[in-house]
Amino acid sequence: MSICNLSCKFCSCVANDYVSAVKNLACDILELVAEGLRIQDKSIFSNLISDSQNDSCFRINHYPPLNAPNHQQEFNHNWDPSPVEEERLHISPLPIVGSKSRIGFGEHTDPQILTILRSNDVNGLQICSHDGFWIPVPPDPNEFFVFVGDSFQALTNGRFTSVRHRVVAMNSWKTRMSMMYFAAPALDAWISAPPQIKNKNIISINISNIYRPFTWGQFKHIVYSLRLADSRLDHFKNHTQ
Repeated sequence: MSICNLSCKFCSCVANDYVSAVKNLACDILELVAEGLRIQDKSIFSNLISDSQNDSCFRINHYPPLNAPNHQQEFNHNWDPSPVEEERLHISPLPIVGSKSRIGFGEHTDPQILTILRSNDVNGLQICSHDGFWIPVPPDPNEFFVFVGDSFQALTNGRFTSVRHRVVAMNSWKTRMSMMYFAAPALDAWISAPPQIKNKNIISINISNIYRPFTWGQFKHIVYSLRLADSRLDHFKNHTQ
């Protein structure tokens, strides 16, 4: 599918400019969070994705309308929001959710630190509440949506929790398009809550780390070995928790 009728060089420049801008936005958000958590080093989180060896990635998703021809309604809903090898992808028709909707991307959490999402004006994005209900997120092409990822849940010792979400194809005639920037650290970067977050007077009653330290590369390996909807962080929980 062509997403740009102009030259590839021009498209590449536009994409690079956009990625640079949303990367800066992600860094700003992470520094504000660190300040809110009263961490002395405000760049402790943002440094992870500003590292030149960061493993961040950018992706564009296309969700065909319900009335699209069947050959266009093949959509990969079982792959993880990280770049993976082609042989790992499992392509199958969109599963039916209701009489007027189909799953476009199955429920999951993002394994990275943050996700910056922007979409067109077609609905379909849903987030799961703590009590298990799926809540529609109204589309707004003029706004960014920020998702906390699994890695940031570990970095904040559970103070921020990753958002379980999915995409449901509901529009009969209009295509949903979305752009995601997945902010991830370098493969050898360690994911561990800073000492300040262990202080129950600052964050929570959790004095010790909920999760044992791990590298992004180790976590990414676990992500690839599990199903999309599985809880990956459970593999790194301290047994004392």
